[in-house]
Amino acid sequence: MKRISFFPFLLLLLPALGQVDGYEIKVTFKPFKNQYIYLGHYFGAKQYPIIDSAVLNDKSEAVFKGNKKLGRGIYLIGYPNKNGFFEVLMDFNQQFSISIDSSKSLGGIKFTNSPYNTEFNAYQRYMSEKGASINTARNKLAAASSKADSAKLNEEIRVTDIAIAKYRDSLIKKNPTGILSRLLKGMEEPIVPPAELHPGGKYDTAYAYRYYKNNFWNGVDFWDDLFARTTFFEGKFDKYFETVVAPSPDSVIKEIDWMMGYASISPEMTRFLLPKLINRYYNQKYMWEDAVFVHLYEKYLANKEYPFLNANGKKMVTDRAYSLMANIFGTAAADIELPDSTGKKITLYGQQAPYTLVCFWDATCGHCKETLPKIDSMYQAKWKATGLKIYSVSKQTDGTIEDWKKFVRENKLDWLNVFYSKADEKARVTNSIPGYSQLYDVQSFPTLYLLDKDKRIVAKKLTYQQMDEVLTMKMKNSN
Repeated sequence: MKRISFFPFLLLLLPALGQVDGYEIKVTFKPFKNQYIYLGHYFGAKQYPIIDSAVLNDKSEAVFKGNKKLGRGIYLIGYPNKNGFFEVLMDFNQQFSISIDSSKSLGGIKFTNSPYNTEFNAYQRYMSEKGASINTARNKLAAASSKADSAKLNEEIRVTDIAIAKYRDSLIKKNPTGILSRLLKGMEEPIVPPAELHPGGKYDTAYAYRYYKNNFWNGVDFWDDLFARTTFFEGKFDKYFETVVAPSPDSVIKEIDWMMGYASISPEMTRFLLPKLINRYYNQKYMWEDAVFVHLYEKYLANKEYPFLNANGKKMVTDRAYSLMANIFGTAAADIELPDSTGKKITLYGQQAPYTLVCFWDATCGHCKETLPKIDSMYQAKWKATGLKIYSVSKQTDGTIEDWKKFVRENKLDWLNVFYSKADEKARVTNSIPGYSQLYDVQSFPTLYLLDKDKRIVAKKLTYQQMDEVLTMKMKNSN
């Protein structure tokens, strides 16, 4: 049976006094007999956890029943063998019956004692019909051979879109407090008022952005765990952070704290939002996102326990946070003190330069053997003239100090070359001092950091070509 998607809603309603506890959903599912059917719900866009199962008898009848009420949202009743499902809404009234004839698709579903599901089924059928009409028109449009045909098909699509909008508005007006109306309100995106309605009678992009952002979550309550059991909320959430929120740590952190402040009231919303945010910022897409992950850890995880996060998960997040704390984009890098080829200790902060490229590498690393000569070519041809220095840290893994010296000598690396032995790493860790690998979050070789004259991190963990682009931009802006 075709799956119908939806979009957000809101508003936390209190159940009526005297309402029956638990749920009891009677299902007649023809033509199946003596087989299991399943009850689940959405949890984000792609998860369908099974919460109950029941066996159809010889009359194709089964009952899902429990002593505790189910959370509200979009639920799924799965076919035998889990080879399909259809959607139902779950509101406060959870005592109802469903009759299904699988041969008749959406038209073969009837509800008893569940007006909101009867309304929902009618909406699904309407949207299925209109959606098929639009898809047909779009397919014809792609093959249209004349402007007249294209104009006619575009008009057909426009008229259908208007009809859908009017239909949705009619449902909202008919039952403004119903669960379907709240879903429809939530799926709406802000429409920026025309220029003549703008204060002062003029339109500008800054006003349009502010209006869109300020009204993006109209009708959405982050404390209502209904959203965790839908497909639409996650997509809207992703869109907001990807296209609406300003790409900076302060802006993202402000939005996260605003959302989590409300979501903390609801264990289910916390279970949905917090892991999603942790997974999103665990491996950063942009350098500045390290501050976001550290903030998530410090505010929501460091001193708190959650039933959905086991000890291994907590440790993984904690270790990642500690690896980032000392090298957050825009902050001062940790100093390094290691011996050169003569045994003399060379400190990172002892080097005066407008920019310093810190390079962690390994003499036995095949990628390093290929990349470091290219970095040196860039340094000799361009970077050296700017006053940039390269502080090169060779971290010992499988090789020896002689392997390092030989590579430096053969490739004529005219850098500040120091050696980070296994013994030095062990000594730091034994004395409860973070190793340089942790301080610089070295997870692969080579790892590059670009520091300014005050040793603040201006770029991290980029390729040498990307480092060149950053350096070029910095030099240009400083002139």
